[in-house]
Amino acid sequence: MAGLLPGLTCLTPRINACAMGKPPRMKHKYFLSGDFIMAGILSQFYMLSDPVHFRRHPSEELVDEPIYFMARWTYLASMELLSTRGRFIPNYKCDSKDRAISVIAGSNSHIYPYVANVVNVYKMPQLIYGSSPMIDDKIQTVFFHRFFPNGDQQIMGILHLLLHLRWTWIGLVLQPEESEKRFIQDAITLYSQQGICFDFMEEMGKETFSNDIAEALQDFGKIYTIIMKSTTNVIILYCENQVTAIFRMLPYYTELEEMSIERKDKVWILPAQMEFTSLPFQKTITMDIFHGVITFAISSKEISGFDKFLQMRNPTSEVEDHLMRVFWEKAFECSFSEDNSDEDAGMLCTGEEKLENLPKSVFDTTMTGQSYSIYNAVYGVAHALQAMLSSKSKHRARPKVGTETLSIQKAWQLHHYLRTISFNNTAGQKIFFNENGDLETGFDIINWVTFKNETFVKVKVGKIDPTTSPDKLFTISVQDITWPTMFKQVQPLSVCNDNCYSGTRKRKIEGKPFCCYDCIPCAKGKISNQMDAVDCFQCSEEHYANKAQNLCILKTTTFLSYNEPLGITLATVSLFFSFLTVLVLGIFIKEQDTPIVKANNRNLTYILLIALLLSFLCSLLFIGKPDQMKCLLQQTAFGFIFSVALSCILGKTTIVVIAFMATKPGSKMRKWVGNRLAKGIILSCSIAQFTICIVWLAISPPFPDSDIHSMAQEIVLECNEGSAIMFYLILGFMGFLASISFTVAFLARRLPDSFNEAKFITFSMLVFCSVWVSFVPTYLSTKGKYMVAVEIFSILASAAGLLGCIFFPKCYIIIFRPDLNTKGQLIKK
Repeated sequence: MAGLLPGLTCLTPRINACAMGKPPRMKHKYFLSGDFIMAGILSQFYMLSDPVHFRRHPSEELVDEPIYFMARWTYLASMELLSTRGRFIPNYKCDSKDRAISVIAGSNSHIYPYVANVVNVYKMPQLIYGSSPMIDDKIQTVFFHRFFPNGDQQIMGILHLLLHLRWTWIGLVLQPEESEKRFIQDAITLYSQQGICFDFMEEMGKETFSNDIAEALQDFGKIYTIIMKSTTNVIILYCENQVTAIFRMLPYYTELEEMSIERKDKVWILPAQMEFTSLPFQKTITMDIFHGVITFAISSKEISGFDKFLQMRNPTSEVEDHLMRVFWEKAFECSFSEDNSDEDAGMLCTGEEKLENLPKSVFDTTMTGQSYSIYNAVYGVAHALQAMLSSKSKHRARPKVGTETLSIQKAWQLHHYLRTISFNNTAGQKIFFNENGDLETGFDIINWVTFKNETFVKVKVGKIDPTTSPDKLFTISVQDITWPTMFKQVQPLSVCNDNCYSGTRKRKIEGKPFCCYDCIPCAKGKISNQMDAVDCFQCSEEHYANKAQNLCILKTTTFLSYNEPLGITLATVSLFFSFLTVLVLGIFIKEQDTPIVKANNRNLTYILLIALLLSFLCSLLFIGKPDQMKCLLQQTAFGFIFSVALSCILGKTTIVVIAFMATKPGSKMRKWVGNRLAKGIILSCSIAQFTICIVWLAISPPFPDSDIHSMAQEIVLECNEGSAIMFYLILGFMGFLASISFTVAFLARRLPDSFNEAKFITFSMLVFCSVWVSFVPTYLSTKGKYMVAVEIFSILASAAGLLGCIFFPKCYIIIFRPDLNTKGQLIKK
């Protein structure tokens, strides 16, 4: 291999114009003879021609200002490769030593098609080191070899970068070239699927032969205005090399044109096909627009000896290296012209000037990604040649390895060996093509840091490595990125609007891109626990949404217990009234022989007081954790006991009415006066209510249950009635007894007080009915354990009303006015 490399030489003509009608002339070119010749048609600089008026020969219209590119210059350079050196006769080579075995084309995608139109006829291998065009013709693709990673990797890399930094509101500027159109075709839909949308997509003017620089800059200035007025902070500039020079000039163009546009810092994302280029007059233009730029570059390693190679470059050492001489004159602002009478010649170039002394804004001495690709392409051809010649030498003897041998072999056979090359370059990196014909390498992610002295540093902050596992395909160190000055080293945001934080959800804004949205709170009971949620979701039944509606909290289990103030209060009230009832019962038993106790059926009074006592005590069944026994007894005991109490009251009032009716002469009601009627009323009413309770327990008994819906933050342990119909049937029967008792008492209210308690019963039943009429709506509108509290309160209030209204006046007479508790006093009245 070492024997082949020194003789491998490059022929690099400058892309220049040709004159039609006479043999054209390549003004700037570089040639070095060798055993094998590699040609290079590279876009080194650009030409601007004066307007062509056809008043003189077109060749005289050319000037050397480096601005724009034309396809015919590429055709000229391509045909030069097929001519004898020094003579422009396409398709005629008088010296086989000048025959190129391959051609390197780049860096722009629009160079290759013009080269291919000419050299494909000869099946010459073409090596692409920059962006490559989209080619549908499979025959053409056979002849080129791309020493540039697959562009899809770069598209995915930019996507990973945007997603990692959460940039969803993007601007896009691209060129009307095939490779840039591929970005539109492949990336836009993919990016949209990942939640990224574009504030604008602007296409730069197509590069053509132009005589008006101001007109071209005006078009670019319009795009610059759009960019500066945009609300996005991130711009993808998916273009090619020459745009970087224009890009650098735009802020100053707007100032010269006095355009009223405020300059704002943006995070620019540049693809690998855009590398830094500089024009001579840009020495005085600051580079701050590149500060914080994030670029992709072909993954490369440091090449040992590259710095020394640059230091040894001297434009005077190679007479035919016209390209170096042109660059030297522009970079060092000198001239190789020996004619001192030329006023524009200025300072003479000595050739001893040092490239390392040039500011980086003019010449970057580091190895760029595209230069690294050229380096690998040259070595790739050398390794392919060695493999091809070694393979042929096994079949026949040959005196030497050289041009004669290769000319005998057919050079187009080199394609196979180029596609199967696999070697380690001098930097230790393995170079090979995968099964798809793509170079198996990736991209580095570079962050530009510029300084006031017009120098800059390119910091590697990440990479895209397709040879690793998918989870390591994209890596980046955000903390190492230097952001544009305006952002004060805080990672910029680039969203259409503020993010929707947890507790809210997105709502699309009609007429705007999908990533522009309003944020609305989640509906009651729903949460969102991530940023930019599309919808909120309901918490499970055992959880509830917190106040911020971004978290589901486990509900607490609750019931009316003896450990809380409400339960303690109700239990205390129940026991207090139970004690009063026992006290009243004791007084009545003690004074059982007194007229006031005997006046209204003493036995019914005892039964009523016992029923009221049990009513107060049964309220305790509703306090505490519900269990099966409590649930069975709560409503049935309450309903049955109150029915007994109400039947006693009904019996007392009925006997009073009948007794007064029986006093009339000839009354047939006398036979109903006595205990038999009272016992019949109590027994029949109690049996009826008892029957309802038994049926309830038989068909659908109450059971312990948990209510997870009534209270937002609690699971209420309660007794489920089982059958709501039976529950309200019990209440209905109680209401029926109460209404009958109230009616009878009301009719008997005018009878003499000495013989009956109808007035007291009337008032007590009014209280009782008022309590239970208000109970139903209150009970239905209350939730959780407070429903139980309402029922307990109703039981206590109604029982206390009966106790107080019926027995307090009698107790007052018994205790404080015993003088009224005499038979004579009663007969007198």
